[in-house]
Amino acid sequence: MTSWEPTEAGAESGRLAQDEERELIEIELLLEGMHRLYGYDFRNYALPSLRRRIWHYAHAEGAKTISALQERVLHNRSAFERFVQNLSIPVTEMFRDPSLFRTFREQIIPVLRTYPYIRIWHAGCSTGEEVYSMAIMLHEEGLYDKARIYATDMNDRSLQQAKEGVYGIEKMKLYTTNYLEAGGTKAFSEYYTAKYNSVIFHPYLRKNIIFAEHNLATDRSFNEFNVIFCRNVMIYFNDELRNQVHGLFHESLSHFGVLVLGSKESIHFTEFSDAYEPLDRTEKIYRKIK
Repeated sequence: MTSWEPTEAGAESGRLAQDEERELIEIELLLEGMHRLYGYDFRNYALPSLRRRIWHYAHAEGAKTISALQERVLHNRSAFERFVQNLSIPVTEMFRDPSLFRTFREQIIPVLRTYPYIRIWHAGCSTGEEVYSMAIMLHEEGLYDKARIYATDMNDRSLQQAKEGVYGIEKMKLYTTNYLEAGGTKAFSEYYTAKYNSVIFHPYLRKNIIFAEHNLATDRSFNEFNVIFCRNVMIYFNDELRNQVHGLFHESLSHFGVLVLGSKESIHFTEFSDAYEPLDRTEKIYRKIK
């Protein structure tokens, strides 16, 4: 064998590199097509998790390649809508991370009490459990009547469930525990009616909630807020999109407004880190100071 002839291992390595490059091109073409045709922009989502979800959906659809999936998604609106549902899998629960809600009740609610009017934005609200948690807490603190809660998500199916306020009864044991650990002052069952295998939260909790579609990757600021919740959404974004969204939140927050992030997120290492001061580093609660 002459020195320029590739070894079997080298040839295999070259094929794998070529396969990875082909897959990356296919993913980029798929995302570009979705953005141009439907206006949904996933191009700056973190690649590892995005790749897993794309292949999960491809296998579910019986597509052997991402190019085959692209053909289906771009030519079939129903396939596209199923794909978006797959890319935005909701992960949430009532009073998730109870210590955060207890801290918010003890430290932030007293400040909100001094405001004549309160605007709160839950960005990426998913199926709405966090939104109803906020409504319950504001109700118990006597602030709900002067509050407006804006609940937004890009996933229409999740938003529809949030609007209906209907959840599986099997989740209520966990949600009750979370509620009590978060500082709840009543019996949690007072807030919903059970029917068969589901519960529906009482309509008065929805009266000051505005549900709307909003895509953090493409849509702009639409109001000024005293509080923004965006928890464990940006972990799926790359650095560029994360900075873009932080810019959106900075623009949307009033002076001394409060930003609440997820347990795996931080304001550090973004372009806006010096615009906030931490109110609680553990719970990821920050106040805009400039």
